[in-house]
Amino acid sequence: MCSKVISSAKEFYGTLRSFLDAERNDPRLYEEEIQVLKMNGDRIPVLNMFCGNHPVFICEKAVPKINECDDQQTNVTSNSSDEDADVDDTDTLQTELGPQPLPIMKARQLLSWYTLSQNANVSALDDNPALLPLWVRCDMSDPAGTTWFGAETVCMGNKVSGVKLYSVTCKGSTVDKGSLITLEELKRDHKKRHHPSSMAVKGSARFSLFGSTVVENTTIESQSTVTVDFKWSHVESILETPPLSSTANLNIKVASGDMRSPMYEMYKELEFLQTLADGLRTGETEWMEPLESVSAVNLTKAFLEDLQSTAKTLQEKAEKPAEVKTETDTAIYNSLLERGDLDFVEQLWVLMRKSVTSYQDIGDCLKLVIEALKYHEIKPWIHRDSSSSLSKLILQSYHQQIDHVSLTGVTPVHMLLEMGLDKMRKDYINYLIGEELTTLNHLCYYLSTEVDLQEQVIRLRKLHHLLEIILTCSAFLGLPYDRLFLLTQSCLQHYKAHPYDEEHEFKLQIKPALISHFYQKEHPVLWGVEVSSGHGPREVRTSLQLSDRPLVDHVIFDTDYPNETVNGDSEDPAFFSTMVSCSLVNFA
Repeated sequence: MCSKVISSAKEFYGTLRSFLDAERNDPRLYEEEIQVLKMNGDRIPVLNMFCGNHPVFICEKAVPKINECDDQQTNVTSNSSDEDADVDDTDTLQTELGPQPLPIMKARQLLSWYTLSQNANVSALDDNPALLPLWVRCDMSDPAGTTWFGAETVCMGNKVSGVKLYSVTCKGSTVDKGSLITLEELKRDHKKRHHPSSMAVKGSARFSLFGSTVVENTTIESQSTVTVDFKWSHVESILETPPLSSTANLNIKVASGDMRSPMYEMYKELEFLQTLADGLRTGETEWMEPLESVSAVNLTKAFLEDLQSTAKTLQEKAEKPAEVKTETDTAIYNSLLERGDLDFVEQLWVLMRKSVTSYQDIGDCLKLVIEALKYHEIKPWIHRDSSSSLSKLILQSYHQQIDHVSLTGVTPVHMLLEMGLDKMRKDYINYLIGEELTTLNHLCYYLSTEVDLQEQVIRLRKLHHLLEIILTCSAFLGLPYDRLFLLTQSCLQHYKAHPYDEEHEFKLQIKPALISHFYQKEHPVLWGVEVSSGHGPREVRTSLQLSDRPLVDHVIFDTDYPNETVNGDSEDPAFFSTMVSCSLVNFA
């Protein structure tokens, strides 16, 4: 019997060890019914508390994919129509069950094999190197309602000296606070298990500051979320409000296109710019609905005629040796990104982006402008640092000579895209520098015209996303200048080295007092307390987490409410309860 157990432990160790030697982390089957995965712990809420973003092994029940069309296909007869025969196999609807738990007894067995494989004192086993932590999904079939078992090695130097064993137990949501474990009971449970000489108690909480909202029992979904995480010591009671002495960190994830955002109009402008860039890349363009009822060509004609009638005034303005900053210019920064100093090319971009519906429109409009320049009918002013092809033609027209431009193929779209890039970059620069959130030196990466147009569009989108983040925190949270400045620098540095990603969560440390009016009268979405003793690798913890939604996704919980997320406008919030206990096993 003993040799069989050791043999099983060796075999299980070999399966886990194979992940460490392989280049890919594809799931592996063990004993046909168990799926073993390797992933970062922060992808699973419960494990995130203990493992963070460190890799762990996950064991769960192996579930094959379900083909919902299998039954129908068995009933297909030879009388099936040709139309049915033409249905592509790829359209077959396949669904996959979520993660599934293992029976409690099997989970205990896997943990015992893991522990044996790490114990150098078991003579029949080699001196195996330490494995990553192991976590096993459980089916709650025991009286305690266990949803996870976990194990991780404790090392002294390079030698494994013991194993920490974890158990995670859960309860369905309830509004009855009297049914929750008290802080004193949690401390007693920890004392009974570990007999410590002293204990530390730490609290944590998460509040939602911005995201989906409920209006008249209707949820308005939002892809943007801003939450705040608090951590503090000296917890006095379950569900206490974080004190102002807590450390607080914002978690900011903003999706472009939220209609509540001050950047929404700029987003629509960027969307048109992206349409042009996609058209150049793919050869196909899905034109947006025009915002003007008058055609692009007629609007351009009227724009040029108006310019001709005031040519003398505009010429004087263009010849001014230096621009004098006026009160109107100063107000630019007080109205977000709206500028009052749009030059000729920028005004033409605004006109065309609201009215063009085809490549022909773009070519016809630019043809009118170039002919007016060629025959000296207009002498428009432009910003000195304008870099678009049309701006260069305008500069040439000042010297009575312009290059020939063939408005064929993709050239007109190319020219219009340059105009939009130029204009929107200035919009973003004006706000960031006007609010003193950065300097031109820190924006070089985003303003470079040395890269191709597609890359310029990507970098402009990064800059736009940065501003969505800053303005969300400014407009909705009212963060002060020093926090906005720090957040701006963090975003600029991040996007220099990383691709565009609206799912990325930016972090920002703040003082709780800055947002106290947001959270002190609200219910947390997550509240936790942790009792700990011991030090370093021998530290043991007992923790309780209360959450507005279950932290475990492989079992179905009883709830007092019909929905999983239960709080809404209720004065008495319902919480799911998750308790994690830890035991330390020393190898003699």
